[in-house]
Parts: sequence; structure tokens; C-alpha cells
Amino acid sequence: MPTHYHRRLAALLLGLAPMLLVGCERGSEPAAEEAAAEADYERGSHNGRMLRDGDFALEMTIFEDGVPPEFHVYPYLDGKPLDPRKVDLSVALGRLDGEVNRFAFTAEEDYLRGDGVVTEPHSFDVTVVASHAGKRHSWEYDSYEGRTTITPMAARQAGIEVETAGPATFDQTVELTGQVELAPAAQSEVGARFPGRVMAVMRNVGDRVGAGTVLARVESSESLQTYSVTSPRAGIVLERRTNVGDVTGSEPIFIIGDPSDVYAAFPVYPRDMERVRPGQPVLVQSLAGDRSRATVIRGFLPLANASSQTVTARAPLPNRDGFWRAGMGVKGQVTVSRRQVSLAVKTSALQAFRDFTVVFAKVGNSYEVRMLELGQQTPEWTEVLSGIKPGQAYVTEGSFVIKADIEKSGASHDH
Repeated sequence: MPTHYHRRLAALLLGLAPMLLVGCERGSEPAAEEAAAEADYERGSHNGRMLRDGDFALEMTIFEDGVPPEFHVYPYLDGKPLDPRKVDLSVALGRLDGEVNRFAFTAEEDYLRGDGVVTEPHSFDVTVVASHAGKRHSWEYDSYEGRTTITPMAARQAGIEVETAGPATFDQTVELTGQVELAPAAQSEVGARFPGRVMAVMRNVGDRVGAGTVLARVESSESLQTYSVTSPRAGIVLERRTNVGDVTGSEPIFIIGDPSDVYAAFPVYPRDMERVRPGQPVLVQSLAGDRSRATVIRGFLPLANASSQTVTARAPLPNRDGFWRAGMGVKGQVTVSRRQVSLAVKTSALQAFRDFTVVFAKVGNSYEVRMLELGQQTPEWTEVLSGIKPGQAYVTEGSFVIKADIEKSGASHDH
């Protein structure tokens, strides 16, 4: 990473406050993270967050051992386990984007079990209401994961950019390599009408000529009359095969071509022959990548190359300014299928977070992970099956800054 990114990142991360961790039932985590989590709040015997109100208490855990995450809440009275059938409990989770998830509970063994899945991320403002023996108890607390706040100025300085999750077009492509060729109809061979000695040559390779332009003068061997050899078409002299003093025969002495009439020729290998078809769009690019042109596969040459077992696909290449020259190497990206998806994000926006592939959603000045279930992926787009809502703003550039800030603050998952 360039040095200026390090300076910008260091300035952004300096002084940002650490985030609170969510209380979940967990296995083993690194000792440093465990100690940090325990320092945030009191933990109970099930490693959950303790909520106390006089002699009544609840231990809040999120259980996900072999099942989707769900609340397991353990009630206590005077420090001793309380029969969960004697407690009425409800929990509301306020998400960053304003969504509220509500849970009712039923008694199971020694705990109260929530009636729904606690979806990722486990980052929310929590409201807990419990009733026991005619008395109501309530608590509110925040439990954030993968969330940070960055001012607009700091975000601009860090190069953070956002776009909106939504529909996208997925193109499946085949990459080809070929070269520019002059169209057969774009070139003419010019010979002498009668055998004789070449007396003068008026044009050279690269000269532009018009129809009727005199190319050479030849003295007929039979009549000793001198006659002119003229160009049958407008174009450029591609080849000159004669000099003064040569004796002409039946072979052409000039080849005239129209450089604006060219096509891209791509050898197609057997593995791609079933996918590449006439009429498919193809983006032709110079090998340096500094020029590209959209066209279509016009058709194929009728014979295959015996040694390589390839067939040649041809695509007309508009060439008004003469940039594409015969013999020039080119790349082709053929679109062999096209599919619309209802929800996608930029592939470049994806980051690894815990065991998930995520993007970072932006709500106001806050940024928060969104754990994604992914579908088809291309270099540009990745289909999203679940994990982010259509229309949600997410970070497309600078997501590494968000991830680094979250990791620095310790706003990670607590199992």
C-alpha cells in the first residue's frame, strides 16, 4: 500500500472509541479478545451478559452451536436459577437502518428460548422487558459488532466511496486473442495489361491513391507503345512489386487496399466452439489496452486450422481513423450469455470478516458489516442472495479503511 495511504489510515484511526461487544454463548477465542469482552459488562455462568434489577436477573446469551443463532436467556432470583415458566419475556433489537426485530420466548429446560433467528450482524440496540410475580423489569443497552463512525471529512480524506446495492447485468465472457486483417474485398491486385518493360514507377508503399491514379508506365513488348497502369480503386499502396527496368508478366505489380475495411480475426479453440456464436457482442481491444471497439461476431471461416484445431471467428472493425492496422495483435472479450440479477454489489467491495464475506453498509456517518450469501460472481459484480437490502448504500472504495478501524476498535463478534 502506498505511503500516503498509511498516513491517511493512521490519522483516521487515531482516537476512535472502541465498540461494545455483543454477548453470545461461545467456545474458545483468543485470550486478549476474551478479556476485552469481559471488561465491558458482567458475565454469568453461561458466559452471557448479566442484567440485574434488585433480586431479579437475566443472563442474555445467543446460542449458535449447530443451529442458527437464537436467544437463550437464563432467569435468576436471589442469585439462584429461576423456573423459566414463571417469567414472561420479550426482546426488541433496533438495527442501524431502523429495522426492529422482536422476539417472544417460551420456557425450555432451565432457559427461555427466543422464537426467531438472530440474524447477522449481531449489532443492535437492545430492549429487554421481563415480568415475574407481577413485577415488570426492563433494560436497554447497545451491543455493536462490526460498526464504526467516521465523519464525512475523514471519509473523503480516506478515499471512501459508496454506491447503492441493486440490480445488475451479469455477462459471461470468453477471452480470445487474434489480429487485425484486411477484408478480402478491401484489396485489389494491379497488373500490367500487356507484357513489357517498366519505364517509370509513380507510387510507393504507403501512398494514398484514388481510382484512376497512375501507378506506373510500361512499354509494351509487342507494340512498343507506352501505356499507364492505373489504380482501380481508392486506397493505399500496400505492396509494390516492381521497379524501373523490370519486365512485367502475369503477376501483379501493386496491391491496393482500403485500410478502413478491416476485421478482427480470432482463432477459437475447441473448448470454446460451443459457446462462441455469430451475432454475439465482442469488445475488441489493442494489446496495450489503450483503444477498444464494440462490434459483433459476423461469422466463421469455413475451414479449421489442421495443426491447432481452431476455427477463425471474424468481427468487422470500424476503422475510420486508420488506428487498426492489418497485422496488429488484439484481444477480444465475447459476451456468450447475459443475465439480469435483482441484487448485486461490486466485487471489489467485498471483504473478509470473521468467517463471512461482507460489505460495509453506510447509514448516516456510521458504517457496519453486512454478512452476505453470494451467488454468481464476475470480475465486476457479485450477486447477493441475502444479507443486504436493495437500495442500501455500501462502501465500494476504501473498505479496507473501515475494516481496519473496526479491527482496531475491537468491535468483533463475541461467541
